[in-house]
Amino acid sequence: MNGGIVSEWVEKAEGDFNIATREMRVRKAPNYDALCFHAQQCVEKYLKAVLVDQNISFKPIHDLEVLLNLITPTQPEFEFMRDRLLLLNDYAVDYRYPGVSAARDDARAAVKAMRTVRAFVRQQLGLVG
Repeated sequence: MNGGIVSEWVEKAEGDFNIATREMRVRKAPNYDALCFHAQQCVEKYLKAVLVDQNISFKPIHDLEVLLNLITPTQPEFEFMRDRLLLLNDYAVDYRYPGVSAARDDARAAVKAMRTVRAFVRQQLGLVG
């Protein structure tokens, strides 16, 4: 792993993972918009950890597909997650403002996508669990 910066990205990603996971367990007044946002943020930060680890530069961006497109030329095995990333992409901005709201099914799909991507990226970075 490429030192402290990768670890910082992972730490931030885990913070978002914990928030999304916790919010999914809430029984009274769950905030599915926030859950979906944090699921997207978790994945975004894990992708940025991979980019830093591979010394691939990137601009400050929230578009998961753009980040994936930076990774796949050298790591084509990441391509399997494209559909999951497209699912999560809208949650970076759209669901944080009036006009669009996430439902329970959206939240479940977001958490499932987040868990799949997280597990794969952690394995690729040599992280346990």
